[in-house]
Amino acid sequence: MKAMAKYAIFKHLHTVNRHRFLVFLYCTRCGLFWRGLVHDLSKYSPSEFFISARNYTGTKSPIANERKEEHGYSKVFIHHTRKNKHHFEYWVDVTTGDILLAPMPFVYALESCCDMIAASKVYNGKKFNRSLPLAFFTLSSPRSLMHPATKEFIRTVLTRYENSGFQGIHRREMKKLYFSILAKYPPTIFIPVYSRDHPNEKNPFFPQGNPQEK
Repeated sequence: MKAMAKYAIFKHLHTVNRHRFLVFLYCTRCGLFWRGLVHDLSKYSPSEFFISARNYTGTKSPIANERKEEHGYSKVFIHHTRKNKHHFEYWVDVTTGDILLAPMPFVYALESCCDMIAASKVYNGKKFNRSLPLAFFTLSSPRSLMHPATKEFIRTVLTRYENSGFQGIHRREMKKLYFSILAKYPPTIFIPVYSRDHPNEKNPFFPQGNPQEK
């Protein structure tokens, strides 16, 4: 058991190091040297590292296994998304029972693209190709509480990557693209969920009404 635990620790450490190295390379190519250098440093913290090592699989994020095997939710995910601004969850606010979505600032949105590309390459290994990051985002983004400007920008960047690799992604051009997309949407997206301020809105979690109030 101890040997297996030690093995998982080193394998997880290798995965984190490889992922961060790839993100650093990709961010540097996009003109985001500093963001690549400090990317995902919280993964080395005790709050994230040891739980992730315990749930290491090598084929997907340990977060999914943590949710399945430990608490039903992920302590690592909560800590990680509160510490790292390149995750859209960082830009989600909750107030009086409603959800507010803020757009991810440009540098973090572009870092997020590099993050997805690197993660796809690490977890898919030799099966990786340039279409996989966009395919993953296309599958997952409809269920994400992500500001539509962030969503459109990331989809556009990943599409360019699929077509031309990093040759089609340059910081100056991407910044212009980002602000042109941002201008099409309101600065904050409001999602009514369960607040007294919006009693006429249906609550998606309790479409038939909150059973605790009956």
